[in-house]
Amino acid sequence: MEILKTIAMKFGEKMLENNNQKYLEPTQESGRDFLMRGILGSLVMLNLLRFRDYADYSATPHLAPLEPISGAMAYQLYIKHTLPHLKNSGGEVIFFGKAGNFLIGPTNECWDAVMLVRQRSVSDFIAFASNQEYLEGIGHRIAALEDSRLLPLIEDELFNFNLK
Repeated sequence: MEILKTIAMKFGEKMLENNNQKYLEPTQESGRDFLMRGILGSLVMLNLLRFRDYADYSATPHLAPLEPISGAMAYQLYIKHTLPHLKNSGGEVIFFGKAGNFLIGPTNECWDAVMLVRQRSVSDFIAFASNQEYLEGIGHRIAALEDSRLLPLIEDELFNFNLK
């Protein structure tokens, strides 16, 4: 029985190690998988955001404000820079709000904010995300975030319960 407890503890430690990984950018694999989904039509991007206590502009010092600011304030600068480019690509923020701990989910996982962004199509999203003028301000996002998740969502006709 003691061996099982030891194995369970080691497995649990490994799970905690894996859960401590931070995600700020898509990987090549996740980008490929996203494109391979063959999404037709509009999509909504679910963003889970965890801000740094203090923004870290070490990767983009030319964007750094004169005085230190919080991660949340840096994210506001990112949004201010991003909105015109998002709108030009046909996208829109449809929800932004404060988050917190999950009601159902890991009790140790807490998010500061959640954002839903609608795009007309995958190609419009890619055009937005690769727009050079947009990318000039992405350093605010990098400075702002400690961790994030981005989940592409598509409407499913099978489960359309006439919610509108």
